[in-house]
Amino acid sequence: MGKLAVVTDLHADINHLTIADLQRFRDYLEAQEVTHFHLAGDIANKVKTAVEVVEFFQQGLPTTFHWGNHEMADIGKEQDFEDYNHQHFLNFSTVELSSSHVLLGVNGWYDYQFSDIKDANEILRLKNLFWYDRMIQRAGTDPEISQRVSERLGKVLTTIPADKKIVVATHFVPKEEFIVQHTGKYQRWNHLNAFLGAKIFGETLEQFPAVEQVVFGHTHRRFGTQTIDDIIYHCRPFGYYFEWQLTRAFVLDNQLAEVFNPTKMRGILRRNQPAFDRYKEQHVLDEFKRSVTMIDY
Repeated sequence: MGKLAVVTDLHADINHLTIADLQRFRDYLEAQEVTHFHLAGDIANKVKTAVEVVEFFQQGLPTTFHWGNHEMADIGKEQDFEDYNHQHFLNFSTVELSSSHVLLGVNGWYDYQFSDIKDANEILRLKNLFWYDRMIQRAGTDPEISQRVSERLGKVLTTIPADKKIVVATHFVPKEEFIVQHTGKYQRWNHLNAFLGAKIFGETLEQFPAVEQVVFGHTHRRFGTQTIDDIIYHCRPFGYYFEWQLTRAFVLDNQLAEVFNPTKMRGILRRNQPAFDRYKEQHVLDEFKRSVTMIDY
């Protein structure tokens, strides 16, 4: 028996995670007797930093990774999106966890199908206007890329022995059940659901009964664990510091705001930076614990 741990959306640079923070995380994983650790994208904005984080964890336990959209903005060669040359990069490839289980890593992408806008040109205009991914240069349209990713995923799944149970780690959202539909003054955010994931990805996974569990993030909303059509889905991303539960507690307990609105937290935290830094140091491990998916195998 072993234990797989998966974390998405660590954002080590944006969250100003220190070596001491990462050491706390690694010590916790080792204390939980984790035998394999996987970082499922958005480890950091810079590829160099992301790889350094991977190699830090690798010093204590076997660690693999794949990209999210944030690392992709720092990638210059098309080949490196899907076939990055690093011994611990796990995209369209597997690691044997045990005689019964394998871990399959895949970056994923998005196909606009989760948006309430159906005009692809309008969606692309919004993306190029302010979405982070406007800095990513890839061959083909987003729906075309998503189609290629899903086709390659299907081919890889056909090569896995039928007696193996498959745990898939990906970055982007594979099922519409994990897409939030806003109402009222926030309804316009539904347009941006276009960039959260792909229906075709989830449909591809459902064609293979051996796919037992799927771990993903990107949405920055924690849905916990849900079973849909016999597949167990896990979504509990680490996310940005201004979204964290520890930040909510810090702000509300100190009466720094009447309500917690993540979009308005950065200014409040800057004005109270020394106190927040001390609080974060004391509680960041608890936030990490809330974001880790543990799977026994």
